[in-house]
Amino acid sequence: METPQHGALNLVRIIGVMLVVITILELGFYWAECALHKPHPLPVEKIPLALRLVPALLGFAIFFKARAIAQWITDQLDL
Repeated sequence: METPQHGALNLVRIIGVMLVVITILELGFYWAECALHKPHPLPVEKIPLALRLVPALLGFAIFFKARAIAQWITDQLDL
């Protein structure tokens, strides 16, 4: 693998992993918001939880298809 392709592959992998990490943080904030609500804790609802999981699914898809996406990026940029 050439250097530009390797750099693009690393960039795509980092983006995929960061989407998963951001989702984990967002889910933690949502849980804390529900659990620490005063005077009574709020229930964790399914639809907001599912909507917060979408970036993680996208991140996993990007991570698993990283080589193809990196190849596409290098082809588009003619590196």
